[in-house]
Amino acid sequence: MSERKSSRTSVPANRNRQNGRSVEELTEQNIDRVLKLDQAAREQRTPTDRIAEAIANFCGSMAFVWVHVIWFGGWILLNSIPGARHIDPFPFTFLTLVVSLEAIFLSTFILISQNLETRISERRSHLDLQLNMLSEQENTKMIAILLAIAEKVGAETPEDPHLEALSEEIMPEKLAEQIEARRE
Repeated sequence: MSERKSSRTSVPANRNRQNGRSVEELTEQNIDRVLKLDQAAREQRTPTDRIAEAIANFCGSMAFVWVHVIWFGGWILLNSIPGARHIDPFPFTFLTLVVSLEAIFLSTFILISQNLETRISERRSHLDLQLNMLSEQENTKMIAILLAIAEKVGAETPEDPHLEALSEEIMPEKLAEQIEARRE
């Protein structure tokens, strides 16, 4: 018994017994997998999606703000100088038109970009759901196997209503119905 205990303590706490890999290595592997999934989703974007995303990214930057501060300030200044020929005199009707058109196009590009992100997010959520369902099925099967092993070796298992409930397969449809009933 003491030999067994000493061999356990010689294994570092952060090592995973499977293939002798550390938790850090497994985490890095998982991060790489997620990055590959994200990259695959990004590679499926259309040229329009890429352009819209680039524009939306620029619109969300301080460079965009400064370009507009300089542009609007310069426009107003040039069209307010007394005695100079004004392209768009006060109340700057042409500037208002240009800004309105810019707002229409920018909002469209931002919506296109958000739709792309929504599709990626929905894909990720679907993957999460699939993995969670698989984990639930694995856990249910492990409980059944452990109960069978306990019965085979003659180990007594206490009557536990939670254990019985956990050994049953979860039906996602029923769970969704329960969630909806609680919302009402």
